[in-house]
Amino acid sequence: EHIFNIIGAFDIPRFVYNSERKKFLPLLMTNHPAPNLLGTAKDKAELYRERYTLLHQRTHRHELFTPPVIGSYPNESGSKFQLKTIETLLGSTTKIGDVIVLGMITQLKEGKFFLEDPTRTVQLDLSQFHSGLYTEACFVLAEGFNSQNAFGWRPKAYYGSINFFGGPSNTSVKTSTKLKQLEEENKDAMFVFVSDVWLDRAEVLEKLHIMFSGYSPAPPSCFILCGNFSSAPYGKNQIQALKGIKDLFNNECFYIHISRFVFVPGPKDPGFGSILPRPPLAESITSEFRQKIPFSVFTTNPCRIQYCTEEIIIFREDIVNKMCRNCVRFPSSNLDIPNHFVKTILSQGHLTPLPLYVCPVYWARFPSSNLDIPNHGSFPRSGFSFKVFYPSSKTVEDSKLQGF
Repeated sequence: EHIFNIIGAFDIPRFVYNSERKKFLPLLMTNHPAPNLLGTAKDKAELYRERYTLLHQRTHRHELFTPPVIGSYPNESGSKFQLKTIETLLGSTTKIGDVIVLGMITQLKEGKFFLEDPTRTVQLDLSQFHSGLYTEACFVLAEGFNSQNAFGWRPKAYYGSINFFGGPSNTSVKTSTKLKQLEEENKDAMFVFVSDVWLDRAEVLEKLHIMFSGYSPAPPSCFILCGNFSSAPYGKNQIQALKGIKDLFNNECFYIHISRFVFVPGPKDPGFGSILPRPPLAESITSEFRQKIPFSVFTTNPCRIQYCTEEIIIFREDIVNKMCRNCVRFPSSNLDIPNHFVKTILSQGHLTPLPLYVCPVYWARFPSSNLDIPNHGSFPRSGFSFKVFYPSSKTVEDSKLQGF
């Protein structure tokens, strides 16, 4: 069994949900073609259909949507709802009580928003809705004919022993008792997350030196350093910048042979435009650094890290700003943006619940995700703050370089 693995965005295993068998099947066991970087029109349709199917089967498992147990009294099972399609709702000549429709917000006409599922569309009334930052391409639960007042929180996904996350293991690492025991016993293991590591700024390199020196007595298991790696867009001197961070480690820094260093590119680092997933930094830029730091890994954005039974998704994108700018209706009663954002992302089960013209993705290469949301913010803009994750206790600690 493997304790530590880094899975790039292009190495994630693909599964297709079979509605007849009600289970996920590996792509090789279906008639779907292998994913291609330059997808077809069918891949674009499958992008949304896959998200709908995934959320639909999750919602069906929620206790509010499961049918009552035979022989139980109505007050024992509580209120139950029926999950219907838009076609069923529009085709009914009588009022159907307690009906919920799952669909995607879309703007088919200028200034008018509709709810769309694989069967039909219906216009939405946005006068009532729950908390969250909801944009076009978000999936929501709507109650009634066209009254959107039942936004839903997805139930926790259950996938059994299938390894959807990726890596060499044939089964999910969460089912491994050996890895679980190892994780609990290694209480000193920690992951350090730093974002906006501007390697062309002297003050950033100075603070990184202080941080690395401070961790010398107890080296972390992994440093996750996220871009942008230059304060200026598409910096021309990233080779020299990486040399600057390489020079922070002298021969006395023994933990460069112990800790892993994972580099995740940001939206303004060299790459193929602004399309996600972003490839790792080019080997021509990183080759000299790899020779100095043997356990350095330059991976994609987003990427996945597996440590014992922990499955971590790393995603570097200014997604909060994009969602705030493109909300169909900005929440006015409570301006607690972090909570609104977290609720939306968790309910969508997707890293970028935005229309493609706002956040373009490779249609066949950006699967849905099951995730939690710690946001470590910008290292230089937040007073040199960062996050530390302890796998044994599953806690995230706020850290900051003060007084140095």
